Amino acid sequence: MSKFDQAKMLMKVKKMQKELQKEIITVSAGDEAVIVEITGEQKIKKIHIDPERVDLDDIGELEKWVEEAVKNAINQSQKYAAEKMQPMMGMLGNLGL
Repeated sequence: MSKFDQAKMLMKVKKMQKELQKEIITVSAGDEAVIVEITGEQKIKKIHIDPERVDLDDIGELEKWVEEAVKNAINQSQKYAAEKMQPMMGMLGNLGL
């Protein structure tokens, strides 16, 4: 692969990283008692807990919802990133990576 092709590939990778940073995926659990926002880079942006939907006498349930929402958010973010990066994988293989 020529230096030009490598530079072009690097520009595409950087553009893809910016797209992943901007993409926000929203996941909820417990009938939207817990809402998690995560980027395409698997960085949690926000966790919202609706006090109207939470029974403070059952913190275990809230903990379960938070765990479920975070796991699902990470999973969806990973799938999104994999789908976005799929076309690049073949090209990266050509670079010996």
